[in-house]
Amino acid sequence: MKSWLLISTVVLAAAFEAATAGAAGVDVSSNWSGYAVTGAGSTANTAVTSMSFTDVTATWTQPAATCTPGRTTSAAIWVGLGGYTVGSNSLEQTGTSADCDGNGRATYYAWYELVPADSVTIKLKIFPGDTVTSSVLVKSTDVLVQVKNRTRHTVFTKHLPMASPDLTSAEWIAEAPSACSASFCRTIPLTNFGSVTFSKVAALGNGQGGTLTGAGWDLTPIQLVPHAHRVFGDVNGSSSSSAGANPVGVSADGSSFSVNWVANATAAATA
Repeated sequence: MKSWLLISTVVLAAAFEAATAGAAGVDVSSNWSGYAVTGAGSTANTAVTSMSFTDVTATWTQPAATCTPGRTTSAAIWVGLGGYTVGSNSLEQTGTSADCDGNGRATYYAWYELVPADSVTIKLKIFPGDTVTSSVLVKSTDVLVQVKNRTRHTVFTKHLPMASPDLTSAEWIAEAPSACSASFCRTIPLTNFGSVTFSKVAALGNGQGGTLTGAGWDLTPIQLVPHAHRVFGDVNGSSSSSAGANPVGVSADGSSFSVNWVANATAAATA
């Protein structure tokens, strides 16, 4: 059983610092990169509860990991509901990961996670170049997680009970996960995945479907910059790596964008 967990496996703490702005409207995180949508008027500190997101989905091609012997890295690519706002204590997510071990070998797999529970590896084969669609759908206290490997025509679907799912946001993220023990978590250096494009991006908010630019919600780009003040999870030690990621290239209709890995990440405007 892997000891690596997504950083969000730890209950999100109200003591997190507010986002560090690299540019107007850009959230800078030490472990997430991508986009989040929230109800109009929300901030990183306060969610507008009048907007309830109940469905999120996207498709991507699993990128190949570039591994370096002697370096242990990980990259999780996922869609999710909740967990974005400071103080949130739950998050419903599913996706794929690319890990590199110390011998320079890459491992690919699918998983789901309902925070505060640990992540669960799915018995679904994932290889570089596979087209994957991931979705999370919440109805009351029932959470449906689904990962489809469209290349291999396989699918994992599971209904899970969750007493209080967080529905205040929807996200499409590439993440540097964490390694956790009983009392300590640290961010794992981000695997060099090159670039990943999220397509067929969609969410359902208050029963109305939309893309990143859906009516009635706000869109926030998130850059991954190691050692940033904003951390999604209660992390005691930050990554020793300078690698990060930037979201770029939102399509005109808001249905696609890319996240690019960068070797030396600094906060900058997104494209």
